Amino acid sequence: MLVPVEYKEVRKWVRVSKKEDVYDYSEFITEILTKFGLPKETHVDLKDSSGIDVDSDIFDELVKSSQVSFVVSTEESSVLCMSSDERQSSSESSFCSEESASSGSTLILESTKARRRQLIDGPVDLTTARDIVKVALHSKPGGDQIFQEYHKTSGLSDGTRRKMVNILVADMVEGHGRIPPVNVRISYALGIITLFPHLKDLDSVNGYEHYYDPQSGSGYLAWRLKTVQRSSASEGKSGSTSSYKGGPKTHREMPVCGEQLSGDECKEAMSLMNHSPDKTVVKDKMKATFKHRQKLVHDPEKTSVILDLFPRFLDTTGLVAQDFTLLFGEEVSGRFLAKWPTIFKPKIIADCKTIPSNSHVDDLLALAFQESDHGWHSDLACILLLLHLLPPTSKGKKMGKISASEAEDRLVKFMRVGMSMVAFLEKSGSAQPYLLCVGEKKNSIHNYYIILDQRAVPCEAKTAVAAFDELFKAHFVFAVSYDEALNNFFTFIQTTVYGIDVGKAKESPRVKEIRVRLLRRDL
Repeated sequence: MLVPVEYKEVRKWVRVSKKEDVYDYSEFITEILTKFGLPKETHVDLKDSSGIDVDSDIFDELVKSSQVSFVVSTEESSVLCMSSDERQSSSESSFCSEESASSGSTLILESTKARRRQLIDGPVDLTTARDIVKVALHSKPGGDQIFQEYHKTSGLSDGTRRKMVNILVADMVEGHGRIPPVNVRISYALGIITLFPHLKDLDSVNGYEHYYDPQSGSGYLAWRLKTVQRSSASEGKSGSTSSYKGGPKTHREMPVCGEQLSGDECKEAMSLMNHSPDKTVVKDKMKATFKHRQKLVHDPEKTSVILDLFPRFLDTTGLVAQDFTLLFGEEVSGRFLAKWPTIFKPKIIADCKTIPSNSHVDDLLALAFQESDHGWHSDLACILLLLHLLPPTSKGKKMGKISASEAEDRLVKFMRVGMSMVAFLEKSGSAQPYLLCVGEKKNSIHNYYIILDQRAVPCEAKTAVAAFDELFKAHFVFAVSYDEALNNFFTFIQTTVYGIDVGKAKESPRVKEIRVRLLRRDL
């Protein structure tokens, strides 16, 4: 293919060659240098006819999309094209930027093009990444406030974090175009956690994935970039596939868990326990049929009838916890009850005091400190507070935007003692598991149930925290996905509290950010 290229007001046709059905960017640049008689080492800036930077990652798609023309410039031509006044103004501007970026320290502020080459061509460097972020923040209005808040609190509020992301994305676009290369995005994300180490997520691979995750194309920087470049469809395609795995529906390698029955022996055991009044016999036979049951819950044709095949879930407590322990082991099974009261509860309460106030959050905070006749028990109130730190996000047509307060009803419901369970369940209409609390009032619960497929699985727990522990475990025992509105909430519980599928499960930037804030360590 031939395309028109302009250099110093001279237009020539330049050939675009293909390699394996992909238009080759580097070969095209070489052709330009040859066509215009430029030295091979010349650094070329390539733009389309509207003046937008064209980078290698979108070159092929841009050429295929329409009849395009290009304008090229070099550092030499850019300087020569300036008038003497413009060159003087540019020099003064660079000097002023360097002065404002210093803020008590000496920084060498490179030219935009030099920084661009350094980010794109070389490996990601900690010092370079840190200095780029530092310069960008110091040189933009409002940047100094970010440093002040971080030095004061060792963290950033949601509003300040948004301001920082907006400033950095503006700087990124200014220097690298609307679709900056992946290496540039990584550099800015790395620069953030290098400059502000308390913002690093120590439970992720690199620590910066909540700002930019090159594997999935997600993160606060990526989201802001997509907002800036909304008119371009090319960026949305890059993050469409993800290799993330992990969650309740994931097929797992079966652990060693004692003798397991199959065939006729398994059928006999199922028949025996379904008619035995002895709880010990029921638990023993449930253990012996565990692997068979796990195969069934992951079979799309059988998972919906699992409670029909194993009806003892409906009248025998402790079976959900037993299956979960067989799946993950005693240590993982006990993590929520061990960590929640001492580690997570006080930190969630403290963090919720910093979020925008509303009457519902204020009520939950009050309940977390003191019991009331008109609200949930303090432990359950704290669990609901976490939902306000990890609120629902709207995902297209499947789920409209709902508030955290509305999402609470998908997590826990209350039924007064004496009401008909059958009638209540017919009206509930929830498709995903939730916790049903039955009692005289919300802070005086007699029994807890996990509602699954409009059927009540009794909890062994007598406290709200222990009952919630069983609700979470039920998702894995029955291989049921999280309610979409509660996905961030349950993913946080899964990876951060239980430590399940860490680095494998897909976590939103918000999940990672809240983990950093709640588990902030001294660095």
